[in-house]
Amino acid sequence: MQCSMFTSRKKRHHYHPLPFPKPKLLWKCYQKRKKQERLRSRMKRIRSDMNEISEEQKEIRERQRQERVNFEAIELECEELKNQTILLIAQQIATTQIRLALMLQILKARENLEFDKAVMLTNALRYFSSPSIIITA
Repeated sequence: MQCSMFTSRKKRHHYHPLPFPKPKLLWKCYQKRKKQERLRSRMKRIRSDMNEISEEQKEIRERQRQERVNFEAIELECEELKNQTILLIAQQIATTQIRLALMLQILKARENLEFDKAVMLTNALRYFSSPSIIITA
């Protein structure tokens, strides 16, 4: 039985008149859609990772800036302590030289039998030897 236009009976064709995709095409579309979904989810995850990384980098830069400020403050304090130490050493050297000069003058005064001058120099030496004379910064 052939299907012709002259027959009064309608026959069904062996294929469907509507263009439904074949199962193979359905599977390929499904695979493509799944692949795109996986790609989108990966991209989303990568974007979120990139955002996290950029936030961490900002935090790291901020900590580095704070450490730099702290380091500069420590360097300033170190320089100030160094200057204070140099000043204290210079003051101690000066008082030691004065004491040595006084001792030498005391010895010369005793040699020349100038005992009143030796007593006066001895009192001056006591004054420079006392701990209260040391100047602290």
